[in-house]
Amino acid sequence: MRVLMFGWEFPPHISGGLGTACFGLTKGLSCISDLQVLFVVPKAFGDEEQHGISLVGANNIPVRHRKLNLKYFNDKLDYIEVGAKLMPYTDPDEYFYHKKTRTEKRPFQYIQTDEYGRIPFSGVYGEDLLREIHNYALVANVIAQDYSFDLIHAHDWLTYPAGIAAKEATGKPLIVHVHATDFDRSGGSVNPVVFDIEKRGMEAADKVITVSNFTRHTVIEKYGIPEEKVITVYNAVEPLENREKPVFKKGTNEKLVTFLGRITMQKGPEYFVEAAHRVLQKIDNVRFVMAGSGDMMHRMIRRAAQLKIMDKFHFTGFLRGEEVFSMLAMSDLYVMPSVSEPFGISPLEAMQSNVPVLISHQSGVAEILTYAIKTNFWDVDAMADAIYGVLKYPALSKMFVKYGKKEVDSLKWEKSALDVKKVYDSVLKEFYR
Repeated sequence: MRVLMFGWEFPPHISGGLGTACFGLTKGLSCISDLQVLFVVPKAFGDEEQHGISLVGANNIPVRHRKLNLKYFNDKLDYIEVGAKLMPYTDPDEYFYHKKTRTEKRPFQYIQTDEYGRIPFSGVYGEDLLREIHNYALVANVIAQDYSFDLIHAHDWLTYPAGIAAKEATGKPLIVHVHATDFDRSGGSVNPVVFDIEKRGMEAADKVITVSNFTRHTVIEKYGIPEEKVITVYNAVEPLENREKPVFKKGTNEKLVTFLGRITMQKGPEYFVEAAHRVLQKIDNVRFVMAGSGDMMHRMIRRAAQLKIMDKFHFTGFLRGEEVFSMLAMSDLYVMPSVSEPFGISPLEAMQSNVPVLISHQSGVAEILTYAIKTNFWDVDAMADAIYGVLKYPALSKMFVKYGKKEVDSLKWEKSALDVKKVYDSVLKEFYR
């Protein structure tokens, strides 16, 4: 079985969980002997961490003088081109906080190519994101004609148009993988252009894979997708023993409570700050760390200052790679108070690092974890009580560390890959019926 898979980023060039999840899943799929993956990204840098897959950059595919299904792009992909100014942003979630768009039908325009007939891609989430999504779909039309494969797998809304274009060019079945929806990113104030792309992708797909039942419910209820078409396959985490142990120095005897993620509305950073304030009213030998960046960062700094806890509160900025594991290695508790989290891999990484975790009930990962403390994101008092309990009673912390480590070590990408393979088999069985 050969799978044509469309993603938007791949390690080491990632900005969040999407690239990490794609890497883990493809690595798991590479362990299945009769399955091959051709993974496509908009821009290949040449140093991607390929494990048992073939990786292709859309930026390396000539499209000049190629026969394209132009009628398809005229009629079906026009909705991606928007007639509004787009502001720069640093990651796919911040994008939605910095721009307003209005849909505007425009005639098909010629695509500028280089001397070799290739379309340039930035490889980042830049101001021309919607244009790059459109161009990526155009190149997908060519790739689908040039390569032999059995089915198409597209990850998240950025690649749904590419998946649709490949399906249109070949008639092969399409699977879309929902890692997050615009309802998660926006808190319900969805961007109509993005919502339209997501809905069209789900409707065009033969099957929809969601990363949790939390997300599955959103897909069914908010996008009107038939429930029999939507299947949950949980994410996993890379084994920590394959990583080098981080070198770190804590520099204090105080306890460390860490928030690690994008500082955006979706992640609930304001609830972490308020809980920290309540904890510091009870105990003093603790420091709080907010590691990450995002559109709410300055607001959180101001709020911490207003609460007069800045002497016990630290903002590190964005961490990547081994910096994340160094931060976790210094932590006594990891907190993820997400308002709407489709899954959430970072708590699993914390548990691997022998750190107890506190997560919100509003996260997909809460569905599969037993040895994690869970509260509602909005219940700041319960969150503060839980933090206090873990820091005050070492036996409680040790229990969560011991059994949490065993639990997370059983969550392997090979298992997720086998579940995805079952989806592939069911789709192909129906297709060739």
